[in-house]
Amino acid sequence: MTYNIELQKSGVPIYVQLKDQIKYGIATGIYPPGTQMPSVRQMAVDLRINPNTVSKAYAELEQEGYLRTRQGQGTFVSLNAGNMPDDLSRQQMEQLLVRLLTEAHQLGFTPGQVLQALAEKVTGLGGVE
Repeated sequence: MTYNIELQKSGVPIYVQLKDQIKYGIATGIYPPGTQMPSVRQMAVDLRINPNTVSKAYAELEQEGYLRTRQGQGTFVSLNAGNMPDDLSRQQMEQLLVRLLTEAHQLGFTPGQVLQALAEKVTGLGGVE
């Protein structure tokens, strides 16, 4: 998976960007349950970021139930990562929406413009239920 980490432009901390992208990879099946993740050191080298940043992202993902670390073996996608509780999924979606609105506002977009763009994207993906 290719990660898109914005080091300067984004107001979102790097570890949060990494967490979100790993969650996306898990949700879309890029990282199915049981998949071994790159080591902290390897991920840091690949992304050219501090290993402590990767470690923090992995630790929080483990705390949230997405990853499991096996001593001496590495970090793996949790076997139940695809079955996260609905209220947790809703909370995560709301966090994404807040981040979307915040960044769109910083770029000069109104909530109405964001809603219109979102509706157009949803329609382009097959419609709204």
